Amino acid sequence: TGLHEFFFLLVLAYFITACIYAQSLWQTIRKRGPMHAVLKVLTIALLLQAGSAFANYLHFSSYSKDGIGAPFMGSLAELCDIVSQIQMLYLLLSLCMGWTIGRMKKSHGRPLQWDSSPTSTGIAVVVVVTQSFLLIWEQFEDTNHHSYHSHHGLASGLLIGLRVCLALSLSAGLYQIITVERSTLKREFYITFAKACILWFLCHPCLATIAVIFREYQREKIITVGVILCQCISMVILYRLFLSHSLYWEVSSLSSVTLPLTVSSGHKNRHHF
Repeated sequence: TGLHEFFFLLVLAYFITACIYAQSLWQTIRKRGPMHAVLKVLTIALLLQAGSAFANYLHFSSYSKDGIGAPFMGSLAELCDIVSQIQMLYLLLSLCMGWTIGRMKKSHGRPLQWDSSPTSTGIAVVVVVTQSFLLIWEQFEDTNHHSYHSHHGLASGLLIGLRVCLALSLSAGLYQIITVERSTLKREFYITFAKACILWFLCHPCLATIAVIFREYQREKIITVGVILCQCISMVILYRLFLSHSLYWEVSSLSSVTLPLTVSSGHKNRHHF
């Protein structure tokens, strides 16, 4: 199918990248700096993506030999991908809502924090649960073991619609922040973050639309390879953004952003960074 070779190269790329950057990334996370919570969630999502790629490689390696594959590995790859998608949705939505609500409720000079009001928490939970339900439903609609389907079922169509709505809503929220932001570096930060969000959410719907012009047997390969590469690029953009020390200090309002599953430690640990 060609996917066997793709996942081999992808796993190899993950391995080489880990050998080069794992130690420095681990040291950065251990410092518990301003972006500790963000980097932690992003790294977990990346590890799940790598696990999904490795499981897919084993599945397609077996498939190339017997035409059946390894159903357990295929299911494991799908599970890792689903959890990773949920993690990234949680991360991007949490940050964007925290910045938007913080800007509306707090003075511009004070650090933005995650707003734990029932409204913001409820919205985040509803969206995450909805996507989780649609992802699982999509797997039951198509029992073939590949994470990105050709989108013939209702669940797949609803999932594409949800991703488009998320991209539009997050873009609108970030646009409001960007238009009133005076600091050039802060604007660049938000613009880069918005690009990563748009790429993450819209790559799947766009590739699914483009794939319609190709033959049926080519669609899965185009969607799978395209989405994985686009989401890898999105993760690289986010890593570069959050690991930039100059942006950490310039975007001081982000130093105390906390996610709901973490305890805020921005103020007490800021001097350690």
